Amino acid sequence: MTAKMLFFLLLFVASKALARELIDVKAESISVSAVLFFGDSTADSGNNNYITTPFRSNFSPYGRDFVNQTSTGRFTNGRLANDFIAKYVGIKDYVPPYLDPTLSIEELMSGVSFASAGSGFDPLTPKISNVISLSDQLENFKEYRAKLEAAIGKDRTKEHFNNALFLVCAGTNDFVVNYFTIPIRRRSYTIPSYMDFLLQESRKFLQGLLDQGARRIGVVGLPPMGCLPAVITLYADNPITKRDCISKFSFIARDYNQKLAIELRSMQLHLQPFGTRIAYLDVYGPVEDMILGRKYDFEEVSSGCCGTGMLEASFMCNSRSSVCADAAKYVFWDSMHPTERSYDLLFQAVRPAIDALITN
Repeated sequence: MTAKMLFFLLLFVASKALARELIDVKAESISVSAVLFFGDSTADSGNNNYITTPFRSNFSPYGRDFVNQTSTGRFTNGRLANDFIAKYVGIKDYVPPYLDPTLSIEELMSGVSFASAGSGFDPLTPKISNVISLSDQLENFKEYRAKLEAAIGKDRTKEHFNNALFLVCAGTNDFVVNYFTIPIRRRSYTIPSYMDFLLQESRKFLQGLLDQGARRIGVVGLPPMGCLPAVITLYADNPITKRDCISKFSFIARDYNQKLAIELRSMQLHLQPFGTRIAYLDVYGPVEDMILGRKYDFEEVSSGCCGTGMLEASFMCNSRSSVCADAAKYVFWDSMHPTERSYDLLFQAVRPAIDALITN
């Protein structure tokens, strides 16, 4: 072996060892005490099971590919992004709903979801569906904090929240269920002014989390709303034969996301001296990639797996509905919500932003 070949061999071995060392350092530098979720159906793991609302999914065929084919109240065929995130940070395999009365203090401590399907930043949005508003989710969190303080003390609870990961996912219902569908907000707000109103409400909610001890917060942006099967069905000129995304609705989501990212950067800069981290999590790009076939091999991108896939969601997707054979070939499970595979891909897409939040 020549001296040059020996040099490159030693360099290769050293680089491999360094890579392993960096991975070990990264793993040791990640410390997450709990995962806590707020928002709408993309984060609701079953809270709506415990309130009176038509926005439920605790029945077949929801949960068809979950453990024991259990319909938990998750609006998909299996796991949510919540569950993938919780497992990734080493907390738990599945995130339960806060309102589940059977949860132990240990289960509560490691993380729960406060989210409610049908909710949004606009206080009017949850009233339309009779679901849990963001302000009430914050009140539930305060109650949760009191439970932890009673169990482990105020100082340990404060430290617990310092190392917890908070994720907020809301806004789609504010447009799709509220602004686009009923005329109340359209009488008072243009689309740009409604965006500003939602950003004001989101900032108010985030400040509420900060006041209660949150220090690592990720905020999920809007998907390309014009690609949701229900939106295509309701607003396309010929939704039966032509199921392309409706650009004007997706552009609204894109513009809102740009404003949201700026708002979060502003909050981050203001809070930076206090060690708080706030990050924008982009799902618009990944969902668009799925729809347009840029990176993934989905066979059906404009209709859901349940029923016709054009309008069915919640109680309209039920045990009498026909269901596709393989949900992994579909971007959407019903007319509004992604499949488990899509949620897994979305988690992978936002993982770098999560790493930035949780790495010490």
